[in-house]
Amino acid sequence: MSKAKLVKLGMTALKNNFVRLNAPYKLTFSITYRCQSRCLSCNIWQIKPTGELTLDEIREFAKKNTSFKWVEITGGEPFLRGDVADIVRAFKENCKDLYLLTMPTNSLCNHDMFVPKIEQILQMGIPRFTITISLDGYRELHDKIRGIPGNFDKAMETARRLRELQKNYKNLFFVFGYTMSKFNQGELEKTYQEVKKIFPDITYNNFHINLGQVSEIYYANTNLDVSAQRETLAREINSFISKRKAVFDPQDIVENAFLKKLAQYVATGEPPMKSRSLDASLFMDSYGDVYPSIMWSKKIGNIKENGYSLQNIWYGEVANEVRRLIKEGKEPKAWTACEAYQTIVGNIVSML
Repeated sequence: MSKAKLVKLGMTALKNNFVRLNAPYKLTFSITYRCQSRCLSCNIWQIKPTGELTLDEIREFAKKNTSFKWVEITGGEPFLRGDVADIVRAFKENCKDLYLLTMPTNSLCNHDMFVPKIEQILQMGIPRFTITISLDGYRELHDKIRGIPGNFDKAMETARRLRELQKNYKNLFFVFGYTMSKFNQGELEKTYQEVKKIFPDITYNNFHINLGQVSEIYYANTNLDVSAQRETLAREINSFISKRKAVFDPQDIVENAFLKKLAQYVATGEPPMKSRSLDASLFMDSYGDVYPSIMWSKKIGNIKENGYSLQNIWYGEVANEVRRLIKEGKEPKAWTACEAYQTIVGNIVSML
């Protein structure tokens, strides 16, 4: 069953090389903007959200939009929602071809509370559940960037708990998510070595790196300067790529392509390829507002105003205008993992 779902995901992504899809196969969904972190590079934690989608509303959305084969649940801190497992279940029950669930965590929730939530999700049988543990530096640096003393040690505890779960759940994967910014430039190798002291068997493949960027709707950080020096970034990224092991795994293969394109983006400041936003994917915030991506603040609709269906939004005038702008190369200049993976596989034919 899991192989069949992987094949369907792959075939849909391949089809996207030739035609615009009738419905998105990837959803990035911020289920809450609540967050306990106090990050130097992000202002989400300053948002005091009200009127976020209820569980019943999310269930209605999942019931009416069943095309998703990949759902990324994000935040804020997604585990601050006590109903996070029920939210995942809504997509699992309605999206019959759901293969991949991805979710980040800052590790600040009580482990005895959120680890059982992870196990509940694992028991649903989604073929691949990947958790990203946010880790932006070695102990002192991570705690400084995140603004929470002891955050590094809590991240390590999350890793320990997940490694225990992996003994019983083969569908669980996790990586350390390192967001590169001016606050930690040049410190990736030191961070890796500190983690390796705790978990000697980890490799560079257990790390995912992303670039700190500016977004009005996702990071709420347009007033911040997070940019690192390009030369330092390029050097770190290329060194990191050279140390990763070759692994025959679809997600790892796409990750390698993402990293190479990330190095290209850092060097040129230009997106390495046109995105597949509003083709393969979309971003929905916790209020039900729909956007092309986490980096583009052009709202194209709200699911509450459309009976919780994407149909009118997906085929609407605003969405078509956005697609025209993408075609003309006028989308925001960014390269972030939330959109990059489906962009890569949606352009794989042209890369051959």
